[in-house]
Amino acid sequence: MEGLQGLIDGFAVALTPGNLLFAFLGVLAGTFVGVLPGIGPALTIALLLPLTYTVAPEAAFIMFAGIYYGAMYGGSTTSILLNTPGESGSMMTAVEGNKMARTGRAAAALATAAIGSFVAGTIATVLLAFVAPYVVDVAILLGPADYLALIVVAFMTVGALLGASPARGFVSVSIGLVIGLIGFDAQSGVARFTFGIPRLLDGVSSIVIIVGLFALGEAVYLAAKMRKGKPQIMAINKGKHWMTREDWKRSWPAWLRGTLIGWPLGAVPVGGSEVPTFLSYAAEKRLSRHKEEFGHGAIEGVAGPEAANNANAAGALMPLLALGLPTTATAAVILVAFQQYGIQPGPRLLETQPELVWGLVAALLIGNLMLLIINLPLVGLWVKVLRIPTPYLYAGIIIFALLGAYSLKGSVFDVFVLLVVGILGYFMRQYGFPIAPLIIGVILGPVAEQQLRRALAISDGDALALIHSPFSIACYVLVILVAIVPFFLKRWERRTAAEVGLDEVDAGFATSTLRTVDKRTARREAKVAAKASAGDKTTP
Repeated sequence: MEGLQGLIDGFAVALTPGNLLFAFLGVLAGTFVGVLPGIGPALTIALLLPLTYTVAPEAAFIMFAGIYYGAMYGGSTTSILLNTPGESGSMMTAVEGNKMARTGRAAAALATAAIGSFVAGTIATVLLAFVAPYVVDVAILLGPADYLALIVVAFMTVGALLGASPARGFVSVSIGLVIGLIGFDAQSGVARFTFGIPRLLDGVSSIVIIVGLFALGEAVYLAAKMRKGKPQIMAINKGKHWMTREDWKRSWPAWLRGTLIGWPLGAVPVGGSEVPTFLSYAAEKRLSRHKEEFGHGAIEGVAGPEAANNANAAGALMPLLALGLPTTATAAVILVAFQQYGIQPGPRLLETQPELVWGLVAALLIGNLMLLIINLPLVGLWVKVLRIPTPYLYAGIIIFALLGAYSLKGSVFDVFVLLVVGILGYFMRQYGFPIAPLIIGVILGPVAEQQLRRALAISDGDALALIHSPFSIACYVLVILVAIVPFFLKRWERRTAAEVGLDEVDAGFATSTLRTVDKRTARREAKVAAKASAGDKTTP
């Protein structure tokens, strides 16, 4: 019952007035950025990192937890009302949710998404609390070679499964590994990839890289993509019931199935929330008694994927907290946040920082409840957020990013590095290279090198020691499977997308789905516009 006792202790930490305030600020900020297309939790946490140094670690991570879940909620609002996924896991919600909104059922779509997120987030967080201690017990027994094998698995999963192409994912990981090696080699003292620049001898700050890629590069990319046209926001029929009895009857099994699909795929992990949401959508379509409604606004098509998305987010915290392995972009940013406080996530984290870990888990549950209470009544406010002129929004993000980079050490050189990394991030987004594998390469590259050296030192340089234990052998078998399975997953995803009318499935990054267009809707709207135009010409 370690998990139960831990949760009780965690609530004692999270339920103080100060921490509750940080949780509330986190869920508000998370929902705000989740509503805005393309601005996800990773970017928000990265921007806030330099500003939270003076805050106690517990308060900072409770706020980050609120941002993490809040962004998931906010993403569904944008998907349903704007037909633009706020983050990649909301892609399937956009398909069915926007169709419901077009038929006057936006309120029901928003309600089933919000309640499903609450149900899935709560169940997944409780599972995290009870399973994590057992994972830690196993992780403590692992040696350097086993950890190296685990890190190789992480490289493979994020490289192969994040992004439209495994090749681009591995290129992204490789760039991250090179950046992570910049500076002095701690063992030999040799300078690596510094090009004679003394400032690079200490390496490049992970925060500068994250802010440069997620804030600067992303803002420039989005500004370039969204400069034309105004978004068409669906109206919400006020005064109507959010959900009918029939909606409840059809939604609750989908919430539970989505949770069962999303959580294990986050905890394993298999790289992001796209795969579980697609799996959930396909399962709901197969099991539904109303198959004819799919593609035209089926409530199960919103309930299941939204639950899977939120359960997956909680599951992704398992490898981060128990093993110190980030498997998503947001988890990677949270890992950097831990390191900024001098804390290393991993098997010893529960022993060394129990208040922080259990406070974070309890804050996830509290934040989840806050989101359910405030989100539906405030949906009108979130709709107004969508009307913020994008030039103001992205200019603010860029200024905030520049100030954050400078505030780290008061160094102009860091600002210069930020600009270089931002340009790199823009071109990576422009040409379809996923950002998350690069971040994970930067963070885990030095750790992998350290574990490799330890393993070889223990075995007197015998390379076979790297595949000596059953655990490491199992990991490398998994690596081979990960290299094969993505081919079939991508093929299946594209077939599913074609069935529901998505023009493009780029599961690599949230905002790449901005180009996602419902073909049938577009054709229908084009016909209406053509008829209207013809009518105007014939009118004297």
